[in-house]
Amino acid sequence: MKRTLQQIADAVGARLLGNGKIEVHAVASLARASAEDLVFVEDNKHLQSALASKAGAVIAGEFASTVAANKPLLISDQPKLAFARAASLLSDNQHYAHEAAVHPTAIVDASAYLEKDVVIGERAVIGAEAAIGEGTTIGAGCVIGRGVKIGKNCLLYPQVTLYPGTSLGDRVIVHAGAVLGSDGFGYVRDRNSGRYEKFPQIGRLVIEDDVEIGANSAIDRGALEETRIGRGTKIDNLVHIGHNCQIGENVIIAAQTGLSGSIVIEQNAVLGGQVGIGEHARVEEGVMLGGQGGVLPNKILRGNGIVFWGTPAQPVREYLKQLATLARIAKK
Repeated sequence: MKRTLQQIADAVGARLLGNGKIEVHAVASLARASAEDLVFVEDNKHLQSALASKAGAVIAGEFASTVAANKPLLISDQPKLAFARAASLLSDNQHYAHEAAVHPTAIVDASAYLEKDVVIGERAVIGAEAAIGEGTTIGAGCVIGRGVKIGKNCLLYPQVTLYPGTSLGDRVIVHAGAVLGSDGFGYVRDRNSGRYEKFPQIGRLVIEDDVEIGANSAIDRGALEETRIGRGTKIDNLVHIGHNCQIGENVIIAAQTGLSGSIVIEQNAVLGGQVGIGEHARVEEGVMLGGQGGVLPNKILRGNGIVFWGTPAQPVREYLKQLATLARIAKK
């Protein structure tokens, strides 16, 4: 989808230096850029490489505004963010684009409600009383359970499963193989027989607007109430979130993280890869937990902007001091 540089500058809030009538059709890396591509640099040391590339234009910071450039510049105080927004503007959902239609092999229950411009892919199954919002794409082989609610302009890649009791807001992206709303891991042990019996898993799962969920991730429904994923949260591949968890807005959760039941992650928290958190723990607003960090059940991590690491997780400076002490003891 071609756009003029002036259109892009206006859309991303950048200041254009150069010919605004030039058109570009995609974004690219410096090494692979063509004359119809847009690139970006975040610091001055890469600016000359960008100007020497084949790219049609460069998004850069204020440091580039006084440079004699051989191609147009889009000046932004956040070049990488402006580049991401430009990429979205230039994209036409080419990763999974179809004309609005229900594929002949799809099974759509007569009581399901589809708004306009909905795409239903090959062999997808849409259950009774499901509701799918305008402009949403349901990929091949997806299973949408009874009564599921999906908002506008969502994108579900192939083989996604949404259990009954699940609702998605607007502009939610769910990658292939994710399972949303499955039963939580809840059992009660009979002290007499030693056997485990299933605790009711009859709650729901609520995914708010602008959430993205990675491939093969699994998020459980609430046991009796709800599991909730807050607006703007981004979840990587192979993440598991247990029942009754409450995830705040704009949280980042990296791959292979596992959350037990009834955990609270407050807004703007960041969880690195392979983090493990025990049940009823709380990670407060703005906390950053490094990769492979572990939080014991019922514990609280607090401190906006504080980095925690290790198991049990503790402020990174304390953790590194302990490692240094252990190293000195080992040498002795």
